[in-house]
Amino acid sequence: MSKVVVVTGASAGVGRAAAKAFAERGDRVGLVARGADSLEGAARDVAKAGGVPLVVPTDVADASQVDDAASAVESELGPIDVWVNNAMATIFSPFVEIQPEEFERATRVTYLGIVWGTRAALARMRPRNRGAIVQVGSALAYRGIPLQAAYCGAKHAVKGFTESVRAELLHDGSDIRMAMVQLPALNTPQFEMGRAKVDRHPQPVPPIYQPEVAANAIVWASEHDRREIYVGGPTVKTIWGNNLIPSLLDRYLARNGYGSQLTDEEIGDGREGNLFAPVPGDHGTHGRFEDARRRSFQLALAKRRAAIAGAGAVALAAGAITASRLRR
Repeated sequence: MSKVVVVTGASAGVGRAAAKAFAERGDRVGLVARGADSLEGAARDVAKAGGVPLVVPTDVADASQVDDAASAVESELGPIDVWVNNAMATIFSPFVEIQPEEFERATRVTYLGIVWGTRAALARMRPRNRGAIVQVGSALAYRGIPLQAAYCGAKHAVKGFTESVRAELLHDGSDIRMAMVQLPALNTPQFEMGRAKVDRHPQPVPPIYQPEVAANAIVWASEHDRREIYVGGPTVKTIWGNNLIPSLLDRYLARNGYGSQLTDEEIGDGREGNLFAPVPGDHGTHGRFEDARRRSFQLALAKRRAAIAGAGAVALAAGAITASRLRR
């Protein structure tokens, strides 16, 4: 049976790929974002994939707009089953060059956008005691990197916020599920549209994955009771590396963190980007790095964690029995 899904940041990149993935199941999808041109493109993608789109132009940094968007979706499509918080805005720059209003704006979209989305979703899900909220996170929710202080700070905040709300739902005996999907570097238009105060074109830190890999994980997380799922081997390495050797990573990123995020293409004095207003045009799902990976072996294993653990336990038990017989 089809579901009603809301995806914020649905106009491009991961959000657009996720909206299309839900549409392929026949879902009704509320498309929440600012850019009118890209939203219309996303609506065409959803309809072509077999879903029912609803375009809801919204600035997720405004709590009242987000609540109005949720009301519009329920009025047009029905009760919301899944809410995906994905919208983000960033600025590629050394922290000391970021103006207060720039840092605040990036934080309001990337962090408070998720807070307001969660609030709007819970206001409608709690009376029904059902639903799923998926927070689109990042390996950078665990490990900050240079040139992305605003984004990293916001993603760290999202993790803490989500853990708090999840504990409250458990305290209340709620059946609403919350999951975080921690993503690797992705080939999205973010690197074409984000505000930049650097002299070269930004890029994701390789290895890079296509946004459809993230979309696959988001849809899966909406259907399974998993508090958190890591996507891609680099995400696992980053998170565990920061747990084990954070000081060493500080020094490694000091030497390599700038160059790994910049291409050789010069962009002069930087780029205004979409921090305060959408960039006109339909920006699609992919960025310029089309040689990015289309699959994640690690994700396939992560989704089958219980089965793999069970098989491992059976193998260990069989080995123990065999060893016992040999000793006798």
